[in-house]
Amino acid sequence: MSSSNTESFINMDNDEVTTRPIGRNAAKRKATNSTSSSENAGSKQRMVAEEVLKHETPEIVAEVYNFRDLAHATENFNPDLLVGKGGFGRVYKGHLEGKDQDVAVKQLDMIGVQGNSEFLAEVLTLSRVRHPNLVNLIGYCANGHQRLLVYEYMTNGSLEEHIFDLDDDKTPFDWHTRMMLAKGVAKGLEYLHNEADPPIIYRDLKSSNILLDDDMNPKLSDFGLAKFGPKEGEDHISTRVMGTYGHSSPEYAMTGELTTKSDVYSFGVVFLELISGRKVIDHRRPSEEKNLITWAQPLFKDQSKHPMVADPLLNGDYPIKCLHQAIAIAAMCLQEEPNTRPYMSDVVVALDYLAMVQDDHKPSGD
Repeated sequence: MSSSNTESFINMDNDEVTTRPIGRNAAKRKATNSTSSSENAGSKQRMVAEEVLKHETPEIVAEVYNFRDLAHATENFNPDLLVGKGGFGRVYKGHLEGKDQDVAVKQLDMIGVQGNSEFLAEVLTLSRVRHPNLVNLIGYCANGHQRLLVYEYMTNGSLEEHIFDLDDDKTPFDWHTRMMLAKGVAKGLEYLHNEADPPIIYRDLKSSNILLDDDMNPKLSDFGLAKFGPKEGEDHISTRVMGTYGHSSPEYAMTGELTTKSDVYSFGVVFLELISGRKVIDHRRPSEEKNLITWAQPLFKDQSKHPMVADPLLNGDYPIKCLHQAIAIAAMCLQEEPNTRPYMSDVVVALDYLAMVQDDHKPSGD
């Protein structure tokens, strides 16, 4: 809440979306009175306003866009401008003429309450946070049944595009770049866990959700599954199991119990992918290698076998001691028991060192 004791209210009347600060009592009266209006489209539109009030979010600083403006920015969602798609919608490259700015426009697939929930999660979460390793939400649109999010455009795509199945025109990341990327991702998670208020559990960390800017700085994107952390006195939240197979922690996948240590496990998966150049699940590999975690874990205990884990595209060009340390970090994050996993703040400290080591890049066989 702001110092003037106001909240952000999203007016969904007549398919027009505006934001304005209003007092708590007035906001509650507005939400209550709106229930007497039409019971169909109007009731769905009011969900946004009611959710904002329920979460007592600070004023939403993201801009509000009309659907027509975003259709124009994306050339009517031209398939040639499609830059990504997933379970919750499609992402288009767009251009805001008024700002002379390239943007990414995410058009959500609205499937009942769940679709609206993903939209609300992103708006509410990204309205609370600002960090160099989190994607910046520029604005959103909630006209009628349309739900769209407008982000800064990340010119270098996703991490996934740079570590798996590389095109011939792409140079593999060297060791130092991989450690810098891991450090940036870890810092983004550390901020969500330790500095966001309340803490935020990201819940969907994977290489396709890590975007890279002009300078190859990583930024976490796609907060549709994010959850606010446990309340005081509680050690977890219980929620329907969502996320991506292979990246979710064992305890969350089995019980639906979610903690920040669930994100730590997912970080361990992504970090191991960075080290190895392998996907966590790859059905093209021999049966014993299809699951990266089960294949790699026996190798963790024998340092002489660590080079087998390293990406062959590195050609052995890494400090061998740093490889040992990196694998040790991944192994700790991937512990079966959540309480034995490190905090992201500890991971950041360890990666600070690994990201600093640039010299002595000697082949591991020397």
